[in-house]
Amino acid sequence: MALGLEEAFGAAGEFGGGQRRLTAFLVLLQVYVACQSMLIVLVGAVPEYHIDQEVIPASRAELARRIHFANNFTSIVTEWYLIEQEAYKVNLASSLFFAGLLIGNITFGPLSDKLGRKPVYISGLFFDVVFGYVTALAPNYDIFAVSRFFVGIVNGGMALVSFVLTQEYVGKSFWSFTGSLTNLTFAVGIAVYALLGYYVREWRNLALISNTPGVIFLLLSFMLPESPRWLYSQGKMAEAEDVLQYIALGNGKERLNIKLKPSAGTLRRDESAPGILNLVKHPVLRWRTIILMYIWYVCSLVYYGLTLNAGELRGNLYLNVALSGLVEVPAFPLCMFFIEKSWSGRRKTTTCFLVFAGFACIFTMFLPTSAGLLLGPTLLALCGKMMVSAAFNIMYIYTSELYPTVLRNAGLGVCSMSCRFGGILAPFVPSMKSLSPSVPFVVFGISGLSAGFLTLLLPETLNKPIAENIEDLQSPKYRVLKDTEAEYFFFFLL
Repeated sequence: MALGLEEAFGAAGEFGGGQRRLTAFLVLLQVYVACQSMLIVLVGAVPEYHIDQEVIPASRAELARRIHFANNFTSIVTEWYLIEQEAYKVNLASSLFFAGLLIGNITFGPLSDKLGRKPVYISGLFFDVVFGYVTALAPNYDIFAVSRFFVGIVNGGMALVSFVLTQEYVGKSFWSFTGSLTNLTFAVGIAVYALLGYYVREWRNLALISNTPGVIFLLLSFMLPESPRWLYSQGKMAEAEDVLQYIALGNGKERLNIKLKPSAGTLRRDESAPGILNLVKHPVLRWRTIILMYIWYVCSLVYYGLTLNAGELRGNLYLNVALSGLVEVPAFPLCMFFIEKSWSGRRKTTTCFLVFAGFACIFTMFLPTSAGLLLGPTLLALCGKMMVSAAFNIMYIYTSELYPTVLRNAGLGVCSMSCRFGGILAPFVPSMKSLSPSVPFVVFGISGLSAGFLTLLLPETLNKPIAENIEDLQSPKYRVLKDTEAEYFFFFLL
């Protein structure tokens, strides 16, 4: 008897040992991704320094003789003397990394939708490792900065594809769990990187050690199977059935004779795979993509905005880096609890988290900075950051469920691209304090509130079928963009 794809996942076993091993491998990869993403925080750290003369020496050789760094660690700042007029180069290297993430998010998504998840993921990881070593061994700043740009491209693209691959190895009912676990591990990875930096104070050694686990992940990745969902969406039924049988064996099931029902929208051999333009051509996907891009943009804008306006943490550098990751950890159990409840689901939970973060921004400006930690704006800002982290986590899961399999990576790539713009613009918003001290908080607050309310225009995906192809969107159960609740809400606003 022929089975649908979700039925086949059920027959193969409900998140058994085989799927747990595949998921654990890709989830642990996020520790490596986090180390690469946060590398500049410690590698580009600026220690306290003293120059023996009032006028900064013009030549680098003279500067090297006159400057004295206080801290017991090295960085690109101490090696290439990136201080005063040269200090901008540290931020430039960071900006180049995020520019690379933009390109990686745009290109890797559609490529994996056309060529397959596994080959694009492995290629990205390979070049991530290569450019990671170039970063650690860079003889000068220029090569270091260029290598960070290319690391951004391949790291961002590879991480995106690996996230989708993690989701597509399991049945839809486990997507929220695997998605939350992936993002949780990234947050823990930031703390792991801080711990590593605490013991490895020489920046080149830190970069080398942080990059070396990528080699192990690369070698083991060749053992991963291709995504059965992608194979199914491409009409490669026999290969999809083989992967499902491989998963079933790993789950402890006896060899099953799994036969899949042909999908109405599977590609014939003479057809090309849907491209990124389908996100614009199809009316449902067009409006859905516009709304999702704005929500992703706001998540990033408010997240980094809250971080900047909360004030810099004083004290130990490595402790501060660890806290920046650990503060996000409580968000993930909250996600797991609420998004699986029928009375909240993906849509309402995301709305609540974003609205709470928006109000946290607005209320922060009413609290005196001298009130202390418990009553001051810092605690409220950290709570808001936790809420935005929760919204970010849900958006990865929610967005994966809102796009059909043939366009899932393309959709995630476009949304991630808009997210990067939010991160780039966030540091400029605090400069609006020149107009009024409350303006930045109002901007972040209104952004969070507007994104939260716009989420109500998206359909709920909890316990709903996943579209495999664009043709599936013609069905009424996939075609809903807004329901009566959202219509009533906007009618009430007007």
